[in-house]
Amino acid sequence: MMDFVGTDIEGAYAVRLDVRGDARGRFKRHFCKRAFAEAGLATEFVQMNHSVTMDRGAIRGMHYQRPPAAEDKLVSCVLGRAFDVAVDLRRGSPTFLRWAPVEIDERTSFYIPKGCAHGFQALTGDVHLVYLHSEYYTPETEGGVRFDDPALAIEWPLPIGVTSERDRSFPLLAPGYEGLDL
Repeated sequence: MMDFVGTDIEGAYAVRLDVRGDARGRFKRHFCKRAFAEAGLATEFVQMNHSVTMDRGAIRGMHYQRPPAAEDKLVSCVLGRAFDVAVDLRRGSPTFLRWAPVEIDERTSFYIPKGCAHGFQALTGDVHLVYLHSEYYTPETEGGVRFDDPALAIEWPLPIGVTSERDRSFPLLAPGYEGLDL
């Protein structure tokens, strides 16, 4: 069973997973095409990635892909906990430039629709995330916005830890930013 809980961004959902356990350990289903379709999220995933973030407080993001490679993502945490964030960059969206957090762990994943930037902060050390993507990674369409952009004012729960030079070098949103045309 999967429970889809709406967030402050149109089309983004916390996905509550049914984790079952016994004396041997635990079992859960990360993705079920039928359950996603019944929730109106008929996504075909074509790529899976795995990130490992070692330091509590480290931030990765905020990343996205522009059309024609804009992608839906399902982000799952298989070890540790993360404060996962989506930012709506879709021109004309009723939730344009809003951000929505979902704390993800082994019981909760985050579905992020096309046109949203994505990033996270590690809430524990040794955080392992698995990402399902609806499009193939295309370097020429990748983009990003700063995790510390004052125009977004994302409220990270921990002091900012390790970040990459790339993530620190993304541009701030300029006044009048019009968003992605999907």
